[in-house]
Amino acid sequence: MATGLSIRPAVPTDYDAIAGVVDDWWGRPVLQAIPRLFLDHFASTSLVAEHHGQLAGFLIGFFAPAESLCAYIHFVGVHPNHRGTGLARELYGRFGAAARAHGRTMIRAITSPGNVGSVAFHRALGFVVDGPIADYNGPGRDMITFELRLTE
Repeated sequence: MATGLSIRPAVPTDYDAIAGVVDDWWGRPVLQAIPRLFLDHFASTSLVAEHHGQLAGFLIGFFAPAESLCAYIHFVGVHPNHRGTGLARELYGRFGAAARAHGRTMIRAITSPGNVGSVAFHRALGFVVDGPIADYNGPGRDMITFELRLTE
């Protein structure tokens, strides 16, 4: 990873920085998929990466309350200048380590079928990829699911 890069637990006030860049990072509107409530309620299990004090990436994830063995990654973003540096892999690794430390044995995530980069990334990390699953997010909203079994 780049010199000057640091990763820390998120805090609720990180939302404004994330909201200010995420649509630009994606090149399309995606902010609606990241409501403020995620950092209001799951900041302690989410991560923020900064490069010389500027937002370089983030991972929004939580330990599923209804499934005591599962952790869920809701959204990950990496600044275009930091893609391909291993930052996303590092964020996933740190989240996985925290999940294991809290007794979680799997991580789950989803994406849209058209997000081939995400599918390839998750496969490279060892996630089992399933789908597209018809109507996963409601009628006509198919999704790809990811699952990674955590090992000691």
